[in-house]
Amino acid sequence: MKLFTPFEIKTIKMPNRIVRSATYEKMADEDGFVTDKLINLYINLVKGGVGLIITGNALVHLSGRSAPKMLCIHNDFYIEGLKKLTSAVHEAGGRIVIQLNHGGRQCAPLFLGGDKPVAPSEVYEPIYKVKPRELTQEEIWELIESFGKSARRAKEAGFDGIQIHGAHGYLVNQFLSPYTNKRNDYWGGDEERRFHFLEEVYNSIRDNVGYDFPVMIKLNACDFVEGGVTLEESLRIAKRLENLGIDAIEVSGGIVESKPEKRPVRMKIDSPEKEAYFREFSREFKKNLKVPIMLVGGIRSRSVAEDILQKNDADLISLSRPLIIEPDLPKKWMKGKELSDCISCNGCMRFMKLEYVKCTQLEKKK
Repeated sequence: MKLFTPFEIKTIKMPNRIVRSATYEKMADEDGFVTDKLINLYINLVKGGVGLIITGNALVHLSGRSAPKMLCIHNDFYIEGLKKLTSAVHEAGGRIVIQLNHGGRQCAPLFLGGDKPVAPSEVYEPIYKVKPRELTQEEIWELIESFGKSARRAKEAGFDGIQIHGAHGYLVNQFLSPYTNKRNDYWGGDEERRFHFLEEVYNSIRDNVGYDFPVMIKLNACDFVEGGVTLEESLRIAKRLENLGIDAIEVSGGIVESKPEKRPVRMKIDSPEKEAYFREFSREFKKNLKVPIMLVGGIRSRSVAEDILQKNDADLISLSRPLIIEPDLPKKWMKGKELSDCISCNGCMRFMKLEYVKCTQLEKKK
């Protein structure tokens, strides 16, 4: 099966095509430091057969905290703990990439010490019920620098690569999207200028880690809101990134305020037809680009995952919720299991009520 064949992203040699997509764990401590619980989770994912781990989103600047107990990388004093994490993953035989993120307008003031969230423009956020503050020129450059410095820390800490979070309505996506970017300066006003923030973030990262270090991105193929990024624009963004030297693109879609049936994590995936709900988008990315493409979103069956690869609709299969309930799903698939135990109930998404992110169905069975 193609699913279990090796794959390489620059210097990352994967034993199979299965990626643990970035999944918020709520397992860092209150200050964002690595804990033994987080390390053990990643070791279990490696032992479970996953080809590459992408961490839950790591905070690059204090103004972008979007959740409690999220992993932090915005200061040098996090490097030591992150080294412990990467060493444990490597000793277990795994490979690990860190996802860098800033929440932008999708941050509750509760996580910002009562401050307003910041964004490209003052576009009201109906889920968090807050109108963000527009970033100044100086603040934008500070955030760009924070991505670069965080990338340098990631390399020092021993990560195998970096993924920029450019999807799901967070800050990078907010600059890319005409729905949230109403600026009329270097940072917005037309498609080319909306790309500038991501371009400068990418260049800042490369300035800090060089061109031999794998740098990837998670990208919205479509925002699924009126006036947001469309597939056509997303493909042009991806082409620009490919020309800059991006090493892989993970295709996703939707933002927090998209309709439930169009959000990144959808419910009631109970048939093969409902699986891989961004597949039509990744197919277009594969047709138009040479860079490796990861596909995330509702993949539950081994046969669906294999069919995606066989039909060249993606190069890699990204899983999130199925690996919360079964961190050893890749090994089970290797042994012939067909269907994940995940029922897409989204109990694991109710993170404010949970001590840490876990499968609530498993709790009920105990």
